[in-house]
Amino acid sequence: MVTIEKLGIIMGPTDKPFENNGVFNPGIYQEGNTIHVLYRAVEHGNYSTVGYAKLEGPTKLVERQEQPVIRRDFEYEKHGIEDPRIVKIEDTYYITYTAYDGVNAMGALATSKDLIHFEKHGIITPHVNYNEYESYVNCCDHSKLNPKYHQYYNLFAQIGLVSDEFRLLRDKDVVLFPRKINGKFVLLHRIWPGIQIVEFEHWKDLTESFWREYIINLVDYIVLDPKDIFEVNYIGAGGPPIETEYGWLLIYHGVQETTKGKTYHAKAALLQLDNPKIELSRLPFPLFSPTKKWEMEGKVSNVVFPTGHALFGNDLYIYYGVGDKHIAVAKLDINELLLELRKQP
Repeated sequence: MVTIEKLGIIMGPTDKPFENNGVFNPGIYQEGNTIHVLYRAVEHGNYSTVGYAKLEGPTKLVERQEQPVIRRDFEYEKHGIEDPRIVKIEDTYYITYTAYDGVNAMGALATSKDLIHFEKHGIITPHVNYNEYESYVNCCDHSKLNPKYHQYYNLFAQIGLVSDEFRLLRDKDVVLFPRKINGKFVLLHRIWPGIQIVEFEHWKDLTESFWREYIINLVDYIVLDPKDIFEVNYIGAGGPPIETEYGWLLIYHGVQETTKGKTYHAKAALLQLDNPKIELSRLPFPLFSPTKKWEMEGKVSNVVFPTGHALFGNDLYIYYGVGDKHIAVAKLDINELLLELRKQP
């Protein structure tokens, strides 16, 4: 097992209109002792924007903006800019987030040079409806494909949504690797129920035809699929993968079905450095689970949702959303975690 110290809630909703209903699921970028926090801010009615805060050290809040830094500007995000993740590659910050228009939830991109001014680049995940998705994924090798990839279609068919050409494939938890690998951008994303990987040289390469071929060969791009009881429903990437000498450390969430509903756990896996589509190992147990009152009770109960991290020496601080209401932090020894991962078959 890995020793976890839960340090508690560090941010929550305020009386400011843009964040009066929830503050959670933060994107984290570390510069030395400074932690930049881009967090999901929810106002009444479940409309989300992105707020900014700054920490000195892992938990000391020293700055918090009075207004959102990324607002809802376009039709595709008119209901929400959700769950941002952030990396810096060369001189550019890349912020990936879920754009929600009230019906469709898809991956989108913004960039910045200074975390003050942001340029949006639109939807970057597949722009296909569920009938198109099902026709493409039917081309995959069914002996290698988790049947749940077809259940995704069936879930929406049961409630009468797939006949609508404007109901588009949900694709969330879009997370970039923090550097290019073999000269290419690499990102993880989640077409339910697993985590898939995409490699490309230029953002303009992510065309309709690119995604069509990608989904037809989806089985070749699956990095992790649900495996144990703690992630049996579905999984999704957390913060950007962490480069270590033993591989890319990925903190992700796993969703377990229980008699009381869904429970979200924090999980960990190790991916190969030069070819991260190869899983080296994963923990068969949660890194941590909802055990505190503030994790078990919230807008959505029994949720720990890791989305970012910072490293101070060997201490890895994991920032996570709890109950769709607050931001909390947990601490562990990264060497202890890596040792435990390397013990796994």
